[in-house]
Amino acid sequence: MSLLIRGARVLTLDAADTEYARTDILIEGNLIAAVGPDLPPPDPSTTVIEASGLIAMPGLINGHFHSQANLMAGSVASRPLELFMLYEVPPLGDRLPDPRLIYLQTMLGAVEMLRNGVTAVHDDAFHNPWPTREAIDAVMSAYGDSGLRATVSINHPNRPELDKLPFLAEILPPSIRAEVEAIRIAPLDELIGLYRWFHATWHGAAEGRLRIAVSNSAPQRVTEEYFAFLSAFSREHDLPFNIHILETKLQRVLGMERFGKSLVKLVHDLGFLDERMLVIHAIWVDDEDMDLLAASGCTVAHNPICNLRLGSGVMPFRPLRDRNVPIALGSDERSADDAINLWAVLKQAGLIHQIADPDYTNWPKPIELLRAATSGGARGMRVPNLGRIEAGCLADIILLDPDSLPFTPMNDLRHQLVYSHNGSSVRTSIVAGQVVMRDGRVLTVDEAALRKEIRERQAEINADVAATTRAADRLEPYWRAMYQRAAAVDVGFTRWVGQAR
Repeated sequence: MSLLIRGARVLTLDAADTEYARTDILIEGNLIAAVGPDLPPPDPSTTVIEASGLIAMPGLINGHFHSQANLMAGSVASRPLELFMLYEVPPLGDRLPDPRLIYLQTMLGAVEMLRNGVTAVHDDAFHNPWPTREAIDAVMSAYGDSGLRATVSINHPNRPELDKLPFLAEILPPSIRAEVEAIRIAPLDELIGLYRWFHATWHGAAEGRLRIAVSNSAPQRVTEEYFAFLSAFSREHDLPFNIHILETKLQRVLGMERFGKSLVKLVHDLGFLDERMLVIHAIWVDDEDMDLLAASGCTVAHNPICNLRLGSGVMPFRPLRDRNVPIALGSDERSADDAINLWAVLKQAGLIHQIADPDYTNWPKPIELLRAATSGGARGMRVPNLGRIEAGCLADIILLDPDSLPFTPMNDLRHQLVYSHNGSSVRTSIVAGQVVMRDGRVLTVDEAALRKEIRERQAEINADVAATTRAADRLEPYWRAMYQRAAAVDVGFTRWVGQAR
């Protein structure tokens, strides 16, 4: 099956930043076969898209995401991460969610991304209170049905709650501490078996569009034995490894208190820091940490909107890039962003670093950000032939209409893609050579029916949020005391901006 995009202005985002004023893109199967002027259709059955006047560019890649929060937009107030998580993934929860609702929420996120020109997602899917095959099948089936490209992991810690956080054991009253200590911990052999099944069942499904990754959530949240298995499994199958490291100052303090070192140094000393890792956030890193990240060959996922929403701090973008650390961009979860719009993430990534560094020559350039939202995400997913428009690359392409307000007048395409565009100009999304969104309508799903079914379950969703809130409110004073104690610790530097001194 072949597809010919004819006469588009093509922004390739290749290594040379090649741009064509008017050219064709020939797609054979799921790959780009050729880019050039006046390409003939290979056979009469070729589908032709007349793209004269449109802009073609690689589809955006959401480089870090948690699909399980897709129904939580607007439901959680802004709080620091450790308190926010009480209201999102309650530690005392014990009710398994309905797989149908998991399918619906995953599909909801996929539709929002496809409509906005995101053609691939790296989903670090968490499962509360613990993962099951049925829940994982629901996530993967939704991505398969949606047409989106997805790399998905199982994010599930296996350390006791009191081991993951500093000071909490001495802060909690005995009755609550007993409840927290009684939380079920998924057995190691159960998690290992689940990963082996996950890989055998879903890796390479949908003609390669669906892939799996591994995740330990964060180094302080798993046992060394589970960490070692995940690292070896990642190496054996060449899988991406999702790991949240030093997202918050509290995590910096935890490293000092629990391990006597930074969490980056901990992972390095264990021998697990390598090029397969997608290091998520990397905010409270120091110079030694950044040197270790650079030497490992890992990719860092930057989530600027989530970082702002949770008050986590500002990631050191230029120091990482000066060390040639690849950067991906992510929206993170819908509960912390309240939307899944990578164009907004692009703009915020371009702005936030301008109040973190007075040297304007260090501020991110539009082409850097566009590459982070395309080939940077592809690197994090370990899909090297993705995120560019050139022969041999996977055919994930979007078409935008410049006859729209964000591009009127057209002064600088790259600048306006980052700072002017909000996704409203995306007309077509193509994934693996298939047109999955056209003129604002996703072709793979009945959106109206999807929204209707979710709205019909609104009372159930509200009840779950209310129950979680009640449970979190009971714990919040103790978590707040922990947070305040950690915030007062001097770690030798800050990633917060504008603190009064």
